[in-house]
Amino acid sequence: MYPEELIAPMRAELSDAGFQEFRTAEQVAEHLGPNHKGTTLVVVNSVCGCAAGAARPGVRYAVENSPKKPTTLATVFAGNDRDAVAKLRELVLPYPPSSPAMALFKDGELVHFIERHHIEGRNAKMIGDHLVEVFEHFCD
Repeated sequence: MYPEELIAPMRAELSDAGFQEFRTAEQVAEHLGPNHKGTTLVVVNSVCGCAAGAARPGVRYAVENSPKKPTTLATVFAGNDRDAVAKLRELVLPYPPSSPAMALFKDGELVHFIERHHIEGRNAKMIGDHLVEVFEHFCD
């Protein structure tokens, strides 16, 4: 686990943009359980450079610029919110563990997943523009 004071600014980049933090497996399971309605974007946040340079700014760009948005914005932090991340990873199978990553659920089903290798080598605007298209397609 990383010291909380080290990752606090990285958490804040998303929580300040309206993302709800899921820190336990129970929070993930409760929100994304069988009664889930609407759309939820869950960002698997991390300390790596591609999270800092592309994932977090890209998702913030999409939320700020998309006319359609997920009903709920949420995040888990890889390396710290271990149980929450493990539960989310169960829900995105057969995708392998990946951080950073982004998962969009609609009415309880995974409808879109962005793995680390889709984030690496791309800039924040590319990630953001892709998410805007995803939101347009899946969000009401």
